[in-house]
Amino acid sequence: MTRGTTTLEPVAERLTALGLDQAAGCLPELVEEATREKLAPVAFLDRILTRQLEHKDERRVTTMLKLSGLPPGKTLEGFDWSFQPRVDRRQIETLATCSFVREKVNVLFLGPPGVGKSHLAAALGVKAIKNGFSVAHFVLDDLMHVLKADAAIPPARLRAKRYLNAGLVIIDEVGFRPLDRSEANLFFRLVSARYEKGAIVLTSNKHVRDWPEIFAGDEILTTAILDRLLHHVVVIHIDGRSYRLRDLDALLKPGTPTASPPPSKGGPTKT
Repeated sequence: MTRGTTTLEPVAERLTALGLDQAAGCLPELVEEATREKLAPVAFLDRILTRQLEHKDERRVTTMLKLSGLPPGKTLEGFDWSFQPRVDRRQIETLATCSFVREKVNVLFLGPPGVGKSHLAAALGVKAIKNGFSVAHFVLDDLMHVLKADAAIPPARLRAKRYLNAGLVIIDEVGFRPLDRSEANLFFRLVSARYEKGAIVLTSNKHVRDWPEIFAGDEILTTAILDRLLHHVVVIHIDGRSYRLRDLDALLKPGTPTASPPPSKGGPTKT
């Protein structure tokens, strides 16, 4: 520290000893702010504690994002609303308050591939973590591997599993392949165990009327799954073009210039 702040060193050391490392590191800056703004002692103390709490929350969010399995970079701020104007932005922003997680309400994103379902589902997961909830994200195939490995575990011991105790579970890509009967039963066990105990966000390229073909062609089992998923639910249908194929769409337009092939190393080719 500079000569003008040498007397802060013992205070910084005590803050560090108490585990308030962030407050200790920015103490000179906070003292300067307090002097400049003529803060009262209580206001200065509040600012120190606020800075430490902000740092603690940042570390919590970073850790929870790593543990969640969420794909990186999928945020609401990064979603291209102009490409999918049919998405009800106000509805998504309402969901981003995470009241649905508190109320154990499920969210289903339905629509063809590439329209933004997975991005929005993951973005809601990020918001949930920032709002203090634990989140577990799975692509359906990965979830099936986990559920199969845990199939023989007694229900009482399953409570410690992330897919059961997380405040929000996100299941992506439901419907890209049919599940066999044992997989469908494991999926039902998960949905049943979380029913009215924790929120689920699910993305699917299939309308719910076509879900029997996902779950081993079993209409009774599918009805039981839907009965629990749809009891407290927000269903969001997204139509439109695939975001991933937007560049291909541009290339296929008539008159769009395409790159010329590189010249042959042996010189011009005669025709």
